[in-house]
Amino acid sequence: MKIDLTDTTAGEINKALVQGRRAIGTPAVGMVLTLVIVTDEENAYDALKSANDASREHPSRTLVVIKRISRTSRDRTTSRLDAEVRVGADAGSGETVMLRLYGEVSQHADSVALPLLLPDAPVVVWWPVNAPLDPAKDPLGALAQRRVTDTYAAEEPVRELAARADAYTPGDTDLSWTRITPWRSMLAAALDQVDCRVKAVEVEGEAFNPSCELLAMWLADRLDVPVRRSPSAGPGLTAVRMDTTCGPISLDRADGSLATLSIKGQPARAVALNRRDTAELIAEELRRLDPDDTYASALRYGVDRLDTVPEQGASDSASAAGSAADSASAADSDADSASASADEAKPASAEEAPAAEPEPVRAAKAPAKKATSSRAAKKAPSRKASAK
Repeated sequence: MKIDLTDTTAGEINKALVQGRRAIGTPAVGMVLTLVIVTDEENAYDALKSANDASREHPSRTLVVIKRISRTSRDRTTSRLDAEVRVGADAGSGETVMLRLYGEVSQHADSVALPLLLPDAPVVVWWPVNAPLDPAKDPLGALAQRRVTDTYAAEEPVRELAARADAYTPGDTDLSWTRITPWRSMLAAALDQVDCRVKAVEVEGEAFNPSCELLAMWLADRLDVPVRRSPSAGPGLTAVRMDTTCGPISLDRADGSLATLSIKGQPARAVALNRRDTAELIAEELRRLDPDDTYASALRYGVDRLDTVPEQGASDSASAAGSAADSASAADSDADSASASADEAKPASAEEAPAAEPEPVRAAKAPAKKATSSRAAKKAPSRKASAK
């Protein structure tokens, strides 16, 4: 059942909810929490579909807050609230209210949502896209016990993780962290089967995937060992390899559904590690409404402390640049050698040539030669005499 309300108020919306429950024959309220979804018109359908699927496990009142963009200055000064109330089969196992805010009222979404919250029930706020850097200081986030974001939808996930760490408040969580729950469970179970010490870890997955970064930070924080982050083609997380004193332990998932767990001394085992959809992730987050201290510790470890391997393209560019630098250096060396050879081949200059002997020295040397000739002439008669 759907009830459309144009230019309405929170009181009229509550009356429509009561009217809808009576029309379908369920006047009692059997919901356990209020889920507030803050999104835009483009992503509202997918977010609401995931929330309706999750409501089969957690019956809830879902408030979808959509802030409409005002195109003219006149629209910005005109406030209007349109609502669409859904109950029964159109709202899963709970109630759904679509709230479209126009003009100045969009700056006060908390005042619109506050009268529609279920009394004495937990409140969870979820930002599928465009989450604030500090969810706890957001007006809607201040109403909730749990604040759910999704860093995977951010333009720069790694920088977003650093901002989340600086602004963390107990009750914050992220769907990128929820996605690695099966991986954390499987790796912890694998380490429980062996009695050895982990020396180093390598986490392989898509580049700029916040789930890979969070898993690497969790391992580094818990094991206190160096963790290497290696990029791959995906999908998502593809492998975790641990170097231990008992031999290597690896968990490889190349196709995004079936993984292989290998422990030295044991046969390889196939384990199911399917990539879960958003409805399953939200359902898991709604099971636990207390602060997640493990997530906080891993988040505060810091992405910059990981040993990150650059992507293949960047590595090839660096290698090409190194080769070019080596070629340039070799060319400079050859030029220097050629210059040195040319210098050696040049005739000696006047300054470098030996100095000519002065005239008195040459004159003094000449009589010595004549004297030597006279001594040779004097010896000649004696040879003749001996011959006779």
